[in-house]
Amino acid sequence: MSDKRDYYEVLGVAKNATADEIKSAYRKLAMKYHPDRNPGDKAAEEKFKEAAEAYDVLHDADKRARYDQFGHQAFANGGGGGGFGAGGMNMDDIFSMFGDIFGGRGGGGASFRFDDFFGGGRQRAADPSASRRGDDMTFRLEIDFDEAIFGSERTLELTLPVECSECKGTGAAPGSQRKTCPTCNGRGVVIGGSGFFQVRQTCHACGGEGSIIEKPCRKCRGTGQTTQPTKISLKIPAGISHGSRLRLAGKGAGGLRGGENGDLYVLIEIKPSDIFEREGQDLFVDIPISPVTAALGGTISVPTPEGEAQLKIPAGTSNGKIFRLRGKGVPSLRGGPSGDLDARIIIETPANLDRRQRELLEEFANISKGGGTFPQAQTFENRVRVFYSHRDKLKK
Repeated sequence: MSDKRDYYEVLGVAKNATADEIKSAYRKLAMKYHPDRNPGDKAAEEKFKEAAEAYDVLHDADKRARYDQFGHQAFANGGGGGGFGAGGMNMDDIFSMFGDIFGGRGGGGASFRFDDFFGGGRQRAADPSASRRGDDMTFRLEIDFDEAIFGSERTLELTLPVECSECKGTGAAPGSQRKTCPTCNGRGVVIGGSGFFQVRQTCHACGGEGSIIEKPCRKCRGTGQTTQPTKISLKIPAGISHGSRLRLAGKGAGGLRGGENGDLYVLIEIKPSDIFEREGQDLFVDIPISPVTAALGGTISVPTPEGEAQLKIPAGTSNGKIFRLRGKGVPSLRGGPSGDLDARIIIETPANLDRRQRELLEEFANISKGGGTFPQAQTFENRVRVFYSHRDKLKK
């Protein structure tokens, strides 16, 4: 991992760069070092891979946060994202991502041609019968705070697009077929402008398919797809964070004409806890205690994910004092040590006093006057007295 360059350095952006700045930097490098523009140049190919690897991590908020905290070590040993070795990207992934950035159809291992982006070179007509990969789908899943801490299993009930059983994804009625679009001559795009920078636009006649349907399928109305209720099992790992995205390969929309399914991305949203607050792997909890315990000390129970922990409170503990319990926070997704838990002491003012309790408190207040029972209050009073003394001198 030590021979890898810093991802921000690779893209030439600052560590506080915005998502748009990261995307813009990647676009420039991807165009400069794309293999189609540098045929046979191994050095350019390596730079193309390096830029794609950096972008893959930095454009994803969760991966970027892990990288900022742990560096390249965050993705060691198949930790997900980054790298072209174990658990990393391959060239098909890179070309797919390149196509997504520049508006191409790079899915399914198809290379996004550099000359296609600029409108140069010879455009090949699309095969009306060619298969097409299904779309990736995103599903938002709200889970309980406890599920995020301990992990769980869910069954997702979705309605997803699938290939039409009647026309087999062609969109054409049985006995008929698609024909090459006369507007774009099967390219799926129309090109305008002149010179090196030309403008490609999706063909309005065929919607980018490169072919049109003379007689649409009645079942799918020419789309090539119908919808179908689907149940999908999902395992939520312990320690997952709010905003994390889980990828279920091949569980997205069905492909057309025998094409492979797209992927399903599950965006995790975590409900707030009634007890804890969370920041990364650390937890925070407020513990109310009585003034008696704060003054005399004692042992209190502190809730943690694994059960109640006993915490010794020293005599004279002040309001807002924080005690850290090591390893009592959120478990690590990568199998490392758990985070910590910070317990903040909240001294609760007595309420609903009966007559005897009030008498005892009044007696305590009387015998505490003039002594050192409340040193903070006494210090504050002294400071106020000095302030007004100085004020009076200035007014004379």
